[in-house]
Amino acid sequence: MNRGRFADKVALITGASSGLGRACALKLLSEGAQVLAVASSAEKLQQLQNEAGSERLAHFACDVSQADNCQKAVAAAVAQFGKLDILLNVAGVHRFRHTHSISAEDWQQDLAINLNAPFFLSQAAIPALLKTHGNIVNVGSLASSQGQPYSATYCAAKHGLIGLTRALALEYINSGLRVNAVCPGGMNTPQIQNIAFADDMDFDLIMRSGTARGFMEAEDVANTIAFLASDEARAVHGAVYNVDQGRTVD
Repeated sequence: MNRGRFADKVALITGASSGLGRACALKLLSEGAQVLAVASSAEKLQQLQNEAGSERLAHFACDVSQADNCQKAVAAAVAQFGKLDILLNVAGVHRFRHTHSISAEDWQQDLAINLNAPFFLSQAAIPALLKTHGNIVNVGSLASSQGQPYSATYCAAKHGLIGLTRALALEYINSGLRVNAVCPGGMNTPQIQNIAFADDMDFDLIMRSGTARGFMEAEDVANTIAFLASDEARAVHGAVYNVDQGRTVD
């Protein structure tokens, strides 16, 4: 009987209440993982719990932009399941703004969720992951390697996330820990459905990041993340996978 790629594995997944994070949680659960789903909304996490109907899923509501909450989330995963094998840093936010209108508070908030959170979660999780020869998958974006208009804070954070991925991969190359990143293109998720644009923004500039193949489903990207998080990818370390319908083909 095939118990699945993630039988006996424990995963902590941020942004798990919707979109890509939710798709990742359901994917890993379907393949045998024990999952701590982390997001800011306790109500949405409870909805996920009810939908999944699995005792292998637990949830922890917190704001991962706060460093102390990152420590608490990792501690909750280990307390609930006894260890940690996988950290998926999925939580993120993208707001389109004119750069000249971005406040200092906007800048700090966007970096806090898109870059600080993956750093502090990784920092908190690494001791547990070293014990299990586990792995981290960071979720970047096309904005990790390209400029995008009206997205200065987002691009800065997502470029930084790739630097973080590579720095950790090199620092821990002599251990059993693996660190990789996935950079998705446009996905059909609540974030993209609810994104707002100012009336005076140039939509043609914004659509330069689109592709002829259109939006992906979150499950399409979750499949790649699941591969990287699995033992099937045991030789993949320090890699950045673009999952973008061919947008970054030279």
